[in-house]
Amino acid sequence: MPRIAVIMSTTRQGRFAEGPAAWVLHRLGSFPDIEVDLIDLRDFDIPHYDGTAPARNPRMYSSAALESFGKRIDAADGFIILTAEYNHSYPSVLKNAMDHTFVEWHHKPVSFIGWGGVGGARAIEQLRLVAVEFEMAPLRHAVHILPDVLREAMTAKDKTDPALYASLDARFDAMMVDLQWWTKALATARGAS
Repeated sequence: MPRIAVIMSTTRQGRFAEGPAAWVLHRLGSFPDIEVDLIDLRDFDIPHYDGTAPARNPRMYSSAALESFGKRIDAADGFIILTAEYNHSYPSVLKNAMDHTFVEWHHKPVSFIGWGGVGGARAIEQLRLVAVEFEMAPLRHAVHILPDVLREAMTAKDKTDPALYASLDARFDAMMVDLQWWTKALATARGAS
């Protein structure tokens, strides 16, 4: 069964990511033919990147936290990255975590869910460029949580209520059809390599 890792890429106190993560996990419940792994970067004490390039020393981890993170990325067949947009870019904690790894991401598809003034579009576009360098397949379909949904979710009593994001369900489903196809195709290709 393919494993999709859902990565929460923000670690700030009071972060918005809790709501989208709850909605994504709820929506993924209607896709019974996948295994889901929620990876919250808050759970890993990853130091600032200052080591040997992981492309030269694959899967050589300098700490238990990095090893745990690397093994979970390695075990995934595809990814959904949840990203805020900070100053027209994605969170530095995500880039730092990614820079500690390399081959773990190879030949795997990635989709994005973003939020911010333009639905995280600028952060997602930058992540697509980074994904190419990691030899991933960044997919066209993404979900952009625009200010109309963002404002309502931020002021809701229960910020993790999936109903707050119901207007995005069709977009999510289109993204998942694409992600599932690419996950299966690339897993087959990786298995044949």
